[in-house]
Amino acid sequence: MKKILFIICCMPFVANAQIGLGIKAGFNFVNVTNAAGINADSRSGYMFGGYYTPKSKKIISFRSEIMLSRQGYDYKSNTNTGTVNLDYLLLPQLVTFNITKHFEAHVGAQAAFLLNAKVDSSGGNGNGSLFDYFQRFDYGIVGGVQLSPAGGLFIGARYNISLHDMNKELPLGGNQPNFVPKEFIKNNVLQLYAGWRF
Repeated sequence: MKKILFIICCMPFVANAQIGLGIKAGFNFVNVTNAAGINADSRSGYMFGGYYTPKSKKIISFRSEIMLSRQGYDYKSNTNTGTVNLDYLLLPQLVTFNITKHFEAHVGAQAAFLLNAKVDSSGGNGNGSLFDYFQRFDYGIVGGVQLSPAGGLFIGARYNISLHDMNKELPLGGNQPNFVPKEFIKNNVLQLYAGWRF
């Protein structure tokens, strides 16, 4: 992944290289794995950000993105219900396949940094910062497709699969709030988005 980041960062400085920029926004549909202990349900969120890519007529190109993404899960435990909101900074580094002028596919790696973590609970339990329970760093793989119907408009779909545990291992005998599962969980996110490229 470090090699991909280095290549993408160097592309703008290659002689005669032109840079394509774009902005995008859309919806997340989030599912967490191994969350049966807290009866976690899928939930929706939002995402927005931008990207840059070298303008190229070749089949294979590169793309670097930066996005803010609202993720998390809804839970129910005994008589308590609530929502865990996790806000991430996503940094996808992608290889793009320009299949036609109007259709492309993306695949690559993604780093994620947890910026904010909050719980909205009917029980009001849990001591300390939520950063005590959730990992600050995440990484995974991503893949998706994008359609450009006219002008600079584009629409797309992408699936993000986390390869890192979302929550931390709690100390033995520690007071575990009911919104934190006993098992390690991972993020899986489907993103549907639209945007404009310049």
